[in-house]
Amino acid sequence: MQNVTLNNGVEMPILGFGVYQIPPEQTERAVTDALAAGYRLLDTAAAYGNEEGVGRAIRNSGIPREELFVTTKLWIQDAPAQDNTRRAFETSLTKLGLDHLDLYLMHQPYADVYGQWRAMEELHREGRAKAIGVANFYPDRLVDLVVNNDITPAVNQIETHPFFQRTADQEVMRKHGVQIQSWGGFAEGRNNLFTHPLLSEIADKHGKSVAQVVLRWLIQRDIVAIPKSVHAERMAQNIAVFDFELSDHQMASIATLDTGASLFFDHRDPSVTEQFGARRLED
Repeated sequence: MQNVTLNNGVEMPILGFGVYQIPPEQTERAVTDALAAGYRLLDTAAAYGNEEGVGRAIRNSGIPREELFVTTKLWIQDAPAQDNTRRAFETSLTKLGLDHLDLYLMHQPYADVYGQWRAMEELHREGRAKAIGVANFYPDRLVDLVVNNDITPAVNQIETHPFFQRTADQEVMRKHGVQIQSWGGFAEGRNNLFTHPLLSEIADKHGKSVAQVVLRWLIQRDIVAIPKSVHAERMAQNIAVFDFELSDHQMASIATLDTGASLFFDHRDPSVTEQFGARRLED
């Protein structure tokens, strides 16, 4: 497995397994199958409601903890966010059955962002979160967080796929030493991604699937990817992307698919801010 090195020296697999939208009752089996397929980066979140299933799969796998890279995410916290963040962290650790996280991400750029980040900095200094980062931060919000705090986020997990490629955003992250990570790498199949003529043509030339081509495209851009599936055969297929390489011409062809716009929601849209502001989680 290829790794990336985060800005604090922590090694992170470039390809992992995400559990977004996997029902809690299916999560343990899915993660068990993913670990058997060779995945060692697991990505969950408090908001997904399936941290317990991830934790059970880890405990029952027999895989040494040091071989795993576990990420979960902090949901939006009201003031006093520093106190609330620590409680949320402890709740996630308990559900996962772990004594530390490899990466703790702020899930959304809303509410008391600075209070949340200060608490996350403390957790990092204590060694309980080996790395801390954010998700869904556009460049302006990310840079503001960087220049006004002691610790620079190690990761920014954002919507990134062939139709929303985030090239300029990635350059800003690179400048500040923040690793880009993709969510929605397959665009949830929107814009007919899995049957797209260009992607299908490239896949046929390599004897691979469109999903494998997309993952290879992300990897060659140095973007961490976390594909999700509940089917063991697809998990195995998705991790089998280190035996081929896209040509410069193919990479340039995929670049033409970029629309420069989200297929889901824009975090800078006031109506989106209002929607997220109405959502809270109980500890």
